[in-house]
Amino acid sequence: MTEVGERLPLESQGIEQVTNAQNILESDNGNSAEFNGFIPEEEPPTIDIIINNVVCSFNTRCHLNLRSIAMEGSHVEYRREQSMVNMKIRRPYTTATIWSSGKIVCTGATSEEESKIAARKFARKLQRLGYKVTFTNFRVVNVLGTCGMPFRIKIAGFSQKHPKDASYEPELHPGVTYKIKDPKATLKIFSTGSITVTAPCVANVQAAIEHIFPLVSEFKAEDREIVDKNLVAQEMKFIKKQRGSLQPAKPVSRFEEYQEVEMYDTDCSDEEFDSDESQD
Repeated sequence: MTEVGERLPLESQGIEQVTNAQNILESDNGNSAEFNGFIPEEEPPTIDIIINNVVCSFNTRCHLNLRSIAMEGSHVEYRREQSMVNMKIRRPYTTATIWSSGKIVCTGATSEEESKIAARKFARKLQRLGYKVTFTNFRVVNVLGTCGMPFRIKIAGFSQKHPKDASYEPELHPGVTYKIKDPKATLKIFSTGSITVTAPCVANVQAAIEHIFPLVSEFKAEDREIVDKNLVAQEMKFIKKQRGSLQPAKPVSRFEEYQEVEMYDTDCSDEEFDSDESQD
């Protein structure tokens, strides 16, 4: 018993010596790294880009009787004063605007693949109503994406440094409108760090965010530097509107007018629909 009792302090001393040696080695490595001028690089911040809406169009190459579609179709709304029919499906949750000429615009998808699937489902529904539909001229018209920077932005200083591409009129709009020619995209930049991108395709949305990130990084702002609460409230209201489905700012009666109108105003929000009937 006495031998065991005498050895315990020695073992504990050995353990302490090993730990002390490890601490010395770690400190030496850290000092040598600092002495050599090596500073570990910080990982770049990750920014999640959310695709809120993809607008696509296609042609059926046949004349469509809007009144009969409204009478016989399911989940259909006939807007006689605008000479068009709105049709909805649940999976994917999208809305199609149908004109009698056979041209159709589909909104509400969250990817280009999903928009094409939805467009084919609308064409199939029209075929089941007795129309000789040919699915042609499909293309993506517009894509809306949003993201949030991990910092606030001094939008006044940003617009002053980039007067050619950026326009800021706080009396008319709470954010800075920044246009990129290549890749083609239009960005709305807000002081809260939120950015919305409107582009012809999803790839342009990602390229636009990669283009704008180093430019806005120069104008980081702290919370106390942004004291205009009314401006922040207007920005949040505008962003919430954009996260709905893309709708034209004014009523249109022809397909050509639908392509020319701005796709920013989303006051015409589609109501939820429910039915026991199975969806395509």
